[in-house]
Amino acid sequence: MTASASPIDTTAAPSPTDHGISLGEATRVWARVAALSFGGPAGQIAVMHRILVEEKRWIGEERFLHALNYCMLLPGPEAQQLAVYIGWLLHKTKGGLIAGALFVLPGFLAILGLSYIYVLLGHVSLIEGLFFGLKAAVLAVVVQAVVRVGSRALKNNVMRGIAAAAFVAIFFLDAPFPLIVLAAGLAGYIGGRSGIAQFKGGGGHGSSGGEVIHDRDTALGEALPEHARPNLGWSLKICSTLLLLWLGPVLALFVALGPDDVFTRIASFFSQMAVVTFGGAYAVLAYVAQEAVDTFGWLQPGEMLDGLGMAETTPGPLIMVTQFVGFLAAFRDAGPLAPIAAATLGAILTTWVTFVPCFLWIFAGAPFIERLRGNKALSSALTAITAAVVGVILNLALWFAIHTLFGKVDAVTTPTGSFDMPVLSSINLPAFILSAGALIAVFRFKIGVLTVLGTCAALGAAYVLLV
Repeated sequence: MTASASPIDTTAAPSPTDHGISLGEATRVWARVAALSFGGPAGQIAVMHRILVEEKRWIGEERFLHALNYCMLLPGPEAQQLAVYIGWLLHKTKGGLIAGALFVLPGFLAILGLSYIYVLLGHVSLIEGLFFGLKAAVLAVVVQAVVRVGSRALKNNVMRGIAAAAFVAIFFLDAPFPLIVLAAGLAGYIGGRSGIAQFKGGGGHGSSGGEVIHDRDTALGEALPEHARPNLGWSLKICSTLLLLWLGPVLALFVALGPDDVFTRIASFFSQMAVVTFGGAYAVLAYVAQEAVDTFGWLQPGEMLDGLGMAETTPGPLIMVTQFVGFLAAFRDAGPLAPIAAATLGAILTTWVTFVPCFLWIFAGAPFIERLRGNKALSSALTAITAAVVGVILNLALWFAIHTLFGKVDAVTTPTGSFDMPVLSSINLPAFILSAGALIAVFRFKIGVLTVLGTCAALGAAYVLLV
C-alpha cells in the first residue's frame, strides 16, 4: 500500500530500504537490547540510546527524544513503546512488532520460571529469605527512581509545586491517575503556549551526556520515511486488527465464563490498566499494587514486593510484575483447572492484554506524532506530566516503605479520602537494617542495582536460615 505524500512536509524522503539496515540485522540488535534491559525504564532507555544512537547511529538524538516524549505521554511502559516506535520507524509494521515482542519475551519467560519456584517452593526457608532480602532492597530502588526522575524534572519551583500537588492528590485525596496526568498536561500545554519559561524542557530521561548525534548523520537521516507518513488506510487496518486481538479475548471470556470468573476479571482489570495508567512503569505499579491488593485481594503487599523484586532482577519492563499478579490470582482461584495450569494461563492472559494495547498506541499515533517534532506546546505538556510523575513515584515509594518496614498498618479516613498510617511499634528491624544498607549502597557508594539486589537477597536468606 503506497502512502500519500504530506501536503506540509515536502522533504524528499528515502524509501524504507535506503537506510541500509536489514530486518535481520535489526532483529539481532533488538534481541541484544532485550537481553540487556535491566534496571527499570531509565536503564532500559539508556541501553537503547547507547546502542541505537551512539553505537549504531541508526537514529539521531532529536528523533530519539521526540519518540520518547510521545511514549511518555502514553499509558503503559514507555521503554517498550519506545522500542516499538523505533522499530516501526526503521522497518514499518514488522519492525515495530519484532522490536516490541522481543523486548517483552525474555522477561516473560524469566518471571514465569520464578513464579513457579515461588508458589511451589516459596515456603522453603531459603526461598523465603531470598524474597525477604529482595523486598528490602526494592525500596532503595524505588527511592532511587524518585531521585533520578526528580533531578531531571524538577528544575524550578513550578515543577516542584506540580510534583507536590500530584503526591498530595494521590496519597491523601485518592485522586485517579488519569486525572492527575490530564491536569498536569493541560497546565503544561497552557504554560507552553503562554511562553512561561518554567514550562520549557523535555522528557524525564536524557542521553548519556556524550557527543550529540544529529539526525542528519544517522542511517535514517532527517527526512520522514515514506512509510512513516500518515496513511488512513494502513492506520485503520492495523488499529482494527490490534483492537480485535486485544478486546476479542476479553469479550469471549466475559461471554463464556461470566463477569465474576477470575480470568474475566484479570482480562478486564489489566485491559483497563492499559488505558488509564499514565506516567511510566512506577505509576503503573502504584495503581496495580493498590487495586490488586486492596480491591481484588489477589495477593498481599509483601507478595507484590516479591513480584517487583522479580521484575527488577530480570530483563524487560518493570510492568512485567503484572504477570506475577495474574499468575497468583489464577493460581488461588483455579476452578476446575490444576492450579499451575490456571496460573500459567493467568500469566499469559495478563501479559497479552497488557502489551497488545502498547502496539496499538504506537501504530495509531506515531505517523502523526512524527510530524510534530519540535512542537513547543507538546514539550511543555510533557515537562509538566513528568513533574507530576515524580509525585506519583514518591507515593509508590512511601507505600512500599510502609508495607515493607512495618508489620501493621492502620487505614486513616478523612473527609476527602483515606491513607495508610504505619503502626510504629510494629517496625520490622531486620528489614529496616537491610533497606538502610541498600540505600547507603545505592546513594553513598553508587553500587549497581543488580549488585544491591543480589547482596540483599543473599543477606535475607542468611538471616532467615540462621535466625
